[in-house]
Amino acid sequence: MYSFKNDYSEGAHPRILKALIESNMEQVEGYGEDPYCIETIELIKKKIGRNDIDIHFIPGGTQTNLTAISAFLRPHEAVIAANTGHILVHETGAIEATGHKVISVASIDGKLYPPLIKPALDAHTDEHMVKPKLVYISNPTEIGSIYSKKELEELSKFCNENKLYLYVDGARLGSALCSEANDLKLSDMGSLVDAFYIGGTKNGALIGEALVICRDSLKEDFRFFIKQKGAMLAKGRLLGIQFLELFKDDLYFDLAKHANDMAYILRDGIKNAGYGFLINSSSNQIFPILPNKLIEKLLKDFSFYVWEKVDEENSAIRLVTSWATKKEYVLDFVAALDK
Repeated sequence: MYSFKNDYSEGAHPRILKALIESNMEQVEGYGEDPYCIETIELIKKKIGRNDIDIHFIPGGTQTNLTAISAFLRPHEAVIAANTGHILVHETGAIEATGHKVISVASIDGKLYPPLIKPALDAHTDEHMVKPKLVYISNPTEIGSIYSKKELEELSKFCNENKLYLYVDGARLGSALCSEANDLKLSDMGSLVDAFYIGGTKNGALIGEALVICRDSLKEDFRFFIKQKGAMLAKGRLLGIQFLELFKDDLYFDLAKHANDMAYILRDGIKNAGYGFLINSSSNQIFPILPNKLIEKLLKDFSFYVWEKVDEENSAIRLVTSWATKKEYVLDFVAALDK
C-alpha cells in the first residue's frame, strides 16, 4: 500500500536529520535566538533580496496563520478567503477562534481576483458589520492552482488601493515556485505581499514554517504574539537548523521540483489513459476524475483521498506527491490504470 494522501507522510530529508544529530549536544540560546536561526534569517533575507523584512520560525501552518492573522488585525476586522481556502475549510475555525470572521468568496479555480473581492468590500459598509481588512490566499491554492506574476501584481495593486493587507499561505510555496507554469520568483513575494510564509513541513523538513513580514506596521511586538499563541519553541534551533539546510544551497527548490515532476508523471499517465481532471493543476497536487469502480480497485493498492463526487458514476480523487515520492510507485499507479 503506497500513499498519495499528502506530502508529509515521510519524516525529513537525510541532510536535515544529519545536521540535527551533529548539532544535538551543542548548548545554544533558546526561543529562536540561537546562532542557527540568526544565520538562517540573514540567508533567507538574501534569497528574497530585502534586508528590511522580519522572519520568524513557527512550528506549523495553522499556528502560523492564526498567529499572523490575529496579530495583524484589530478586533473588528475580518479576513477574505476563497471558499476552498485552508483557513476556511481545514483549520477547525482557528481564525474565528481568535475573534476574526472569515468572509468566504466563491472561486472556481481556488484563486482570488479583484472582481471577486470587490463585492465583499461593497457588502460591508458600516460599523454594524465586520470590516474586511486582510486578503488571504495560498500559493498553490488548496486545489493545486498557482498564481502568475501578473495575477499577484493585480491583487497587490487592488489591496493597496483598498487599504487591505495581502497575506500568502505558503505551505507548498516551493511547489508553486518550481511549477512548469510559474513565472514568480521568491523575491517577487517580498515585493508584492505584506506577509507570507515559506513552508518547510511539506517540503522536506520535520516541522516548521518561516513567516516573512514585509510591511513595517505589522512587525512590532510580533514575538509577543508568537509566545501568546503557544507557537514559540524553547528549542527554536530545531527550526533554524532545518531551514539552514534547505536554503544554504538549492535543496529547498530541488525537493519541490522532484515532487512536481512525480505529479507530472501521474498527470500525463492519467491523461494518456483517457481520464480528465477536476482542475488544471501544475503543482504537486492533482485531481483526476475516475469511475467509482476504478477508484475502488485502486484503493486496494494505493492510499489517497476521494475529493468530491462528480456524478453518480464518477468522483474526483486527490493525488499528492512529495519530496520523497519514489518514481517506481508513480509508475505502478499509472500501470494500474492501464490494467
